[in-house]
Amino acid sequence: MFVTEEKRIALISIDGDPATKTGQEEVGCRNVYVRQVGESLSQQGWQVDLFTRHRDAAQPAIVRHNPNCRTIRLAAGPQSVVPRDELFQYLPDFVQQFQIFQQQEGWQYPLIHTNHWLSAWAGMELKRNYPLIQVHTYHSLGVLKYQAIEQLSSSQARSTAATRLAVEKACLEIADRVIATSPQEKQHMQTLSSQGQIEMIPCGTDVNRFGSVQRPVARHKLGLAPETKMVLYVGKFSQRKGIETLVRAIAQSHLRASGDLRLVIAGGSDPSQNDSPERDRIQEIVAELGLKDITTFPGYLDDADLPVYYAAADVCVVPSYYEPFSPVAVEAMASGTPVVASDVGGLQFTVVPEVTGLLVPPKDEVALGQAIDRILINPNWRDQLGQTGRQRAEIAFSWDSVASRLAHLYTNLLAHSTLSIPEAPKRVHLVA
Repeated sequence: MFVTEEKRIALISIDGDPATKTGQEEVGCRNVYVRQVGESLSQQGWQVDLFTRHRDAAQPAIVRHNPNCRTIRLAAGPQSVVPRDELFQYLPDFVQQFQIFQQQEGWQYPLIHTNHWLSAWAGMELKRNYPLIQVHTYHSLGVLKYQAIEQLSSSQARSTAATRLAVEKACLEIADRVIATSPQEKQHMQTLSSQGQIEMIPCGTDVNRFGSVQRPVARHKLGLAPETKMVLYVGKFSQRKGIETLVRAIAQSHLRASGDLRLVIAGGSDPSQNDSPERDRIQEIVAELGLKDITTFPGYLDDADLPVYYAAADVCVVPSYYEPFSPVAVEAMASGTPVVASDVGGLQFTVVPEVTGLLVPPKDEVALGQAIDRILINPNWRDQLGQTGRQRAEIAFSWDSVASRLAHLYTNLLAHSTLSIPEAPKRVHLVA
């Protein structure tokens, strides 16, 4: 018989490796979410395995983070970077390898928590084959993402989009519980189907790491004079992130003439997304608007540098056209830095207008520039917004808080389940 332990669970993130170090190009918000949730749950007594696709033969198949938490990389397709639009064809391999791993270990996970739509499909396939509880977090909804993009670049992308929309709707109806990271995302989910069982639990941030650097120290490290006004963007280079709107807003700032304004656009290309063309386009716009002298592109910021940049900034800008939940906004708030963001999606939940920052209409460079200037010209108000943002981050968005709410949900689902555990098939070796 399978040995089933109620507190042994699996978190699945096929296209986001939780064991990849922050600062490497393929790391995104989902990687961080899965890793941090897994480690926080393990510290609360859960046995947590984090599953992802093995994309590099030089990497170990299993990475142990602590005695109760490990990342397991399963062979699914080539052991190389594969664009997300091409990953769907390898999902059956992932499901098969997951089942083999269970057989090898001699247990069945009673609960899996899938992340993003590719993992949702795999989770639904596993649920068809074995009795288990599936919890799912979308991280972004395809229907909203594609609305924010004027057109898809290829027939492959259009085919993937159609598949993704179908999978996301099916998951909402099949999964035992779907996690919405904001009230706004929950409302969007309810437009997909009335059958979903939805629970609102936000993403989190490391409130110990962010906020650990004082502003004067951070500015000294970056070589910024006290009077310099620093505007920070952190994130991927993608059209839906609205970086162009930010650049054009800075070009209109009346503070530009003073020579004390600095724009920092931190981020870099993700090999699986091929976003280098967007970075090149933004750099061309910066040059066209005469902003090269005041704009820097530091690339990806590692664990040591990112808190410094947040702390040094006068304002952090999140100009996305669509954002289900912005870890960047929460990280900035935890660092005591006010946020100016688009009035869309989860940002409407994260940022409290006039309290922790400001919200403006998306794609509105004039409104964005005016909001940024409001904070830059009033240092006392900037500090007040930052202090309140820090308090909100500590109360609502710590990883321990998020993990506790997830643990409560898992416990309730397991307590009310009627899973019948089958006999274990013959044990076979994991293909690494």
